[in-house]
Amino acid sequence: MRFRHPDGTVVHLAYCTNVHPAEDVDGLVAQLARYAAPVRAALGVDRLGLGLWLPAEAAAHLAGSPREVARLRSALARAGAEVVTLNAFPYASFHAPEVKQRVYHPDWTEEARLAYTLDCAEVLAALLPDDAARGSISTVPLAWRTPWSDERHTRARATLDRLADGLARVEARTGRRVRVGLEPEPGCIVETAADAARLLAGLDPDRLGVCLDTCHMATAFEDPTEALAALDGVGLAVVKAQLASAVHVADPTAPETRTALGTFAEDRFLHQVREHDGGRVLAVDDLPEALTGAELAGDGPWRVHFHVPVHDAPDAPLEGTADYLRDAARALVGGPRALTDHLEVETYTWSVLPEHLRPADDDGLVAGLAAELRWAHDRLTELGLEAL
Repeated sequence: MRFRHPDGTVVHLAYCTNVHPAEDVDGLVAQLARYAAPVRAALGVDRLGLGLWLPAEAAAHLAGSPREVARLRSALARAGAEVVTLNAFPYASFHAPEVKQRVYHPDWTEEARLAYTLDCAEVLAALLPDDAARGSISTVPLAWRTPWSDERHTRARATLDRLADGLARVEARTGRRVRVGLEPEPGCIVETAADAARLLAGLDPDRLGVCLDTCHMATAFEDPTEALAALDGVGLAVVKAQLASAVHVADPTAPETRTALGTFAEDRFLHQVREHDGGRVLAVDDLPEALTGAELAGDGPWRVHFHVPVHDAPDAPLEGTADYLRDAARALVGGPRALTDHLEVETYTWSVLPEHLRPADDDGLVAGLAAELRWAHDRLTELGLEAL
């Protein structure tokens, strides 16, 4: 799906396919017919944007096989889909029974992360529509916060410089520019936009920047306008933004609230919790720990890094952060200048939602994904963007 911003920028909207468990090229091709084509039909649009998740094995296979890339391009065409952005945050096995902190490995101190990301850039350059201005890739925000050291930080920065060099080579060979955005996330070395401004300043501005996830920003209680000003102040571009909603808890002490929160505690993904306690933001690494009372005062509101559908708030007494998402979208693309041109709805948690909220089958998931994109479409047009 494409929109034109009043400044003339073409803004792309996609949904992220990390919601689907595919580990190889056959799985990627199959999911296009199983999900993407039906989502496009449900929306009644000619062209559906996809933010492909390429597991490392599939990315390496595609990067070394023009024939397999052509097969994937043909499958995209049959589904009426296009790709301008990839999610290269999870390396592999994103739908394993337990992912948790494994999602941050390998990190940017490791050669495997560099090789994987450059494989993704090669594939994306080959998949980009002819009229797309550029491609984007989201990635790990350096690493989980522990273990870390000055030596590891120096190594990660050097690896990112090599990434920029590799992206320049891809562009020189293919004529297609691909940028990579590090995605701040609670609990990581780069947790917020302020951390990004402090730790990532000086990266190649033509190749590297940030990916802002509005669920992560809401969880960290970031102000969207201040976050964007901090990034702009050091010349870090918003390579892409992920439109996502977190769980908001107004009163974490109420027994009925804690019971409701307990239905969101699950074994696959990490659900960091933050509490706004006056001028402080208190932190716990996972929801089950927060529910035991560890390290949180319990006096202020909580936000939980659990991606909930953007169009539909959780059942009371829990809330979503759709209002925050609206404010963030306004800051990103609602002003006189579009601050990013790649937007991606990223609710990868449909399969681990509380059972009564979980889709029962493929049709239910397709309907949910279409509803999210329809909601995002309406918010963008309210901001003055024109659907193309």
